[in-house]
Amino acid sequence: MGRPGGYSVKILHTEASCGWGGQEIRILEESRGLIGRGHEVSIACPAHARMTSEAPRFGVPVVALPIEFKTLAGFRALRSYLASQRPDIVNTHSSADSWLTGLACATLAHSPAIVRSRHISAPVSANPFNRWLYRQAQGVVTTGESLRRHLLETLQLESARVVSVPTGIDTERFAPGDKASAKAALGLDPRQKHLGIVATLRSWKGHLFLLDAFAQLKRPDLHLLIVGEGPMRGPIEEKIAALGLGARVTLAGQRTDPERWLQALDVFCLPSYANEGVPQAILQAMLCALPIVTTPVGAILEAVNDGETALVVPPRDAAALAAAIARLLDDSALANRLGAAARRVASADFSREVMLDRMEHVFLGARAND
Repeated sequence: MGRPGGYSVKILHTEASCGWGGQEIRILEESRGLIGRGHEVSIACPAHARMTSEAPRFGVPVVALPIEFKTLAGFRALRSYLASQRPDIVNTHSSADSWLTGLACATLAHSPAIVRSRHISAPVSANPFNRWLYRQAQGVVTTGESLRRHLLETLQLESARVVSVPTGIDTERFAPGDKASAKAALGLDPRQKHLGIVATLRSWKGHLFLLDAFAQLKRPDLHLLIVGEGPMRGPIEEKIAALGLGARVTLAGQRTDPERWLQALDVFCLPSYANEGVPQAILQAMLCALPIVTTPVGAILEAVNDGETALVVPPRDAAALAAAIARLLDDSALANRLGAAARRVASADFSREVMLDRMEHVFLGARAND
């Protein structure tokens, strides 16, 4: 059944990435939300991508297409699928699928409107090929205002077509919980304090700097929880062993209940040094009313303010990171004040419903301007 007023939209997301992290989770959560609002949404991704196996859990239809790389086979498969299914909108997310979609749509007599999402703050090259690609899109979405400004300045895009829509979080699922109960449910020692990070194990998330900071703290009653999985697991394990921290660090792996782990923490840390939009992990921690230590990278400062909703330290600075963590552990009044303020800000500005409202507006506008 369509949306009230008859403006249901048929949306196809394309994603070349075979990994798993905030970008992929956002696509699935957003798709689930818009399906709930009456839109027809599906996802195209490589057969062996993690999203292909995860999409059914979110209730999102998925089709396997060979779009991981920019190949002729991928172009033909995607072009054929678009011609047969005729979506109103194709929302692209990574480089390969964006190029395949742009080229496919340029060769179709009746092509869908394109919306290009840019999730990370890595610089975009100002070459004519990128300008062509982004100008093919009826709408461009970034996950932070700083990312939006970069695209406008670098590619000279029409400002009205580029909007910032940070990822929205379920404010009921991610909420303050009873810390003692959460620790008991996870088998954590209730006598210890717990510092934690919930993030994909990628280099730029700063796990190695967090381990250096943790080693400097010299607090035997403090335990570090690292929740997530990814390509940096090996180097992180090596770092833990080199620092002699094996008994004081838990690598929890990928979890389907990150809210429970957040509720068990005393301090949350995300020491990223590159590539961030507004990270979902920051927003989730804010909604759980946690005191946060983070860095001014990407669009993080669009979510938090230093001294108001978090403590912000320079990236790649383990000493500054350790000092900020210690400050929050030693000053419960400050920790509680920052956590409460963070919850208020995230609830008002970064809810799932706000994200869905904004994306719905983008899609409807792109279809109207096609």
